[in-house]
Amino acid sequence: MKLQKILSNFQKLHPKEIDLSLDRIKNLCEKLGNPQNDIKCIQVCGTNGKGSTISFLHSILKEAKIKCNVYTSPHVRSINERFIYNDEIISDDELAELLKEVEDINDGQPLTYFEALTAAFFYGCRKYKDNIVLAEFGLFGRGDAVNILNKNLCNIVTSISEDHLDWLPENERNIERIIFEKTSSLLDSNIIVAKQSSRKITENIKKNISKNKANKYFFNEDYNFVMKENDFFYYEDKYGGLKIPKPSMKGQFQLENASTAIAALRVLENLKIKDEQIISGVKKAYNSGRLEEIKSGKLKELLKNNTLILDSSHNPGGSKALNEFLQTLNCKKHVIIGMMENKDHEKFLSYFKDISSLTVVDIPNQINAISGIKLKEKFKNISNLNYKESIEQAIKSLRLERNDIVLITGSIYLAGEVLRIN
Repeated sequence: MKLQKILSNFQKLHPKEIDLSLDRIKNLCEKLGNPQNDIKCIQVCGTNGKGSTISFLHSILKEAKIKCNVYTSPHVRSINERFIYNDEIISDDELAELLKEVEDINDGQPLTYFEALTAAFFYGCRKYKDNIVLAEFGLFGRGDAVNILNKNLCNIVTSISEDHLDWLPENERNIERIIFEKTSSLLDSNIIVAKQSSRKITENIKKNISKNKANKYFFNEDYNFVMKENDFFYYEDKYGGLKIPKPSMKGQFQLENASTAIAALRVLENLKIKDEQIISGVKKAYNSGRLEEIKSGKLKELLKNNTLILDSSHNPGGSKALNEFLQTLNCKKHVIIGMMENKDHEKFLSYFKDISSLTVVDIPNQINAISGIKLKEKFKNISNLNYKESIEQAIKSLRLERNDIVLITGSIYLAGEVLRIN
């Protein structure tokens, strides 16, 4: 109750959910003693793959016995997931105490919810100054609250695609502006650029960071991976090659995320991470709600022997990667989708091919979600599209055959609801 009250108080400090400016958080952090200036950070920006890349980084660093503090957003199950200190998710009581201290110091000054959480995370890091911080850029890099750091170990740029276009000027809602927002303010430290969906995007990133004095490393130029065996992939950079077991996280794109994490940690030579620690860390990495197979629980029982997969993809780049994964499976696929109002619904759905059934659902307790009925109305031309109010109803309505799979996707909030009810 105490934690929820404090969170509610923070939500009342600013009329907007998002206000892309750094002045408010800089002022608060100054009152807090500028804790962000004392941390050693690996910063991760991009559109897709940020959370998974951080999961690989964290898992490898754990294997190397290097302690981490981790800041990601949004959360899947609980807000505590955003606050990891010393490799452990913070408890409710500890989080309430931390946020209360920040609330008192802020003294009612205007502040967005995300700015409050970000300042609190940095403030919490003061107890663990020797730890490496893994921090995810949020919406856009330039005006994102995390961007008050003034030094980094390195910057990682994951796959960039169109998302959050509604926050851009109407005449600049394009991939070029997104790339500018995410990469133009990167600090002068090592920059590792992941595989992109096109050469054009890679070249645009290069253009935006050309004046940055950092050492730059690009996928397919400075590091790479190939698949040669079903259970292994081969990673290579200037430090040599590694034969690595495929991670437990499903999908070809996870090999890309793993490779980007490896490239970053190998560039940071002072960490002295050993090959066997990289191999073990990649194998053990886990990220909830990313092509996660649900093997037990209420929803799985409804499906009996059929496979249930959960994924929190919510933009066209994510659905494209999802469909590429689905195309590797020799079975019928049934997709259940719930989405937020401000997403590109048409483009998200356009990537799904050869789907046996598509069911849209409501996302409960999310005022900014698009209703399943409204979503169905947008796609009258899709013959196998159905609407059900709830996830349970959607699953029960499916006509499944042996070995069919069911995928639930479209929103982080829907993923959280699945894990809550399951």
